[in-house]
Amino acid sequence: MQYSKKVINHFKNPKNQGIIKKADAIGEKGNPVCGDVMKIYLKIGVQENKKTHSTGSGQAKKQEYYIKDIKFETLGCVAAIAVSSALTEVVKGKTLDYALKINKNTIVKKLGGLPDVKIHCSMLGIEALREAINKFKNK
Repeated sequence: MQYSKKVINHFKNPKNQGIIKKADAIGEKGNPVCGDVMKIYLKIGVQENKKTHSTGSGQAKKQEYYIKDIKFETLGCVAAIAVSSALTEVVKGKTLDYALKINKNTIVKKLGGLPDVKIHCSMLGIEALREAINKFKNK
């Protein structure tokens, strides 16, 4: 199985690996077939959006939640660890709405491709991220 240089780099030097104590939300997904398990920790911040909306008494700035910090723990193959690392880089500092729109193609492209049999690994990270965001939103 051939991995891209980007995949190997993320596997050997994963970004944002670890845990966040007192995380605002945690998402976890696993695949019973391959045995991979991914856990995503989020620290959420609030930023004022530059866009304004009209209120009865004038203009008001809209507040948006964003991913202030993100960490992951992954037990899995080369692709699973690389996907987790790349995913955290793509969404760190971005709004929750942006992060919810990330799909497998975004991550696969960032990694310079994945073998077809490993594409499912990209979905585990995305599903864990979505679970964490939805838990935060439903608090």
